[in-house]
Amino acid sequence: MLVYPSGLDVSSSALRFLAARLREHRRRIGTRWRRLSAGRQALLALAHLRNGHPYAQLAAGFEIGTTTAYRYITEAVDVLAALAPTLADAVRAASTKAFVLLDGTLLPIDRIAADRPFYSGKHKKHGVNVQVVADPFGRLLWASPALPGAVHDVRAAREHGVIGALAGAGIVCWADKGYQGAGGTVRVPYRGRWDRLSAGQQAVNRSHAKIRALVEQAVATLKSWRLLRKLRCSTTRITSLVQAVLTLHLASSDR
Repeated sequence: MLVYPSGLDVSSSALRFLAARLREHRRRIGTRWRRLSAGRQALLALAHLRNGHPYAQLAAGFEIGTTTAYRYITEAVDVLAALAPTLADAVRAASTKAFVLLDGTLLPIDRIAADRPFYSGKHKKHGVNVQVVADPFGRLLWASPALPGAVHDVRAAREHGVIGALAGAGIVCWADKGYQGAGGTVRVPYRGRWDRLSAGQQAVNRSHAKIRALVEQAVATLKSWRLLRKLRCSTTRITSLVQAVLTLHLASSDR
């Protein structure tokens, strides 16, 4: 396999953050020697998450075995995922905001047609449903564990306890028509064909669309990590990958 220099469009603060967490992890488990330093292991994991490069290519570039690359990346992802904010943490952060934005996104997966639970009729493809909570400026606050793509947004939000948590804290939440009937503090637009809505309802829907449009920035932030654009791993690993990306994003944003 040919090897060539490449770039990685990730903040250096993300690399420093992950390297520091990996050093702490190594001290905690008593690691004495590794093929890669904590800094190189952090760079390996970031390259996988950001660019979605397969293990064999990364192994060649870092001059390690494919199994070692897989093990190092999995370890780094698990370390990051353990640091991800919980829903309760996100609600506490959201309590200082005027309102929050809620939306669901489908992360495509490499699956066959037989995997019906993961097939999204809305998107006409296989994937997993991830719920996203953002602040009024579209900044990512929280991302949920992954559910099969066949799960509708309102059901996913209920299963994760998002609606109840926001209602309990009295936080107003703006969402799209996929959350009709959610109740609590969730605000959704009027349903129905545009030409059948009253002038007042049309005005409300226009205003609603302008407010919640910024949630797309949070979704884009998540998918800027190219691995999440087409997942080819076991579905049991997707939640850890999403939580790892969330941790890296928040750590970089705080610096």
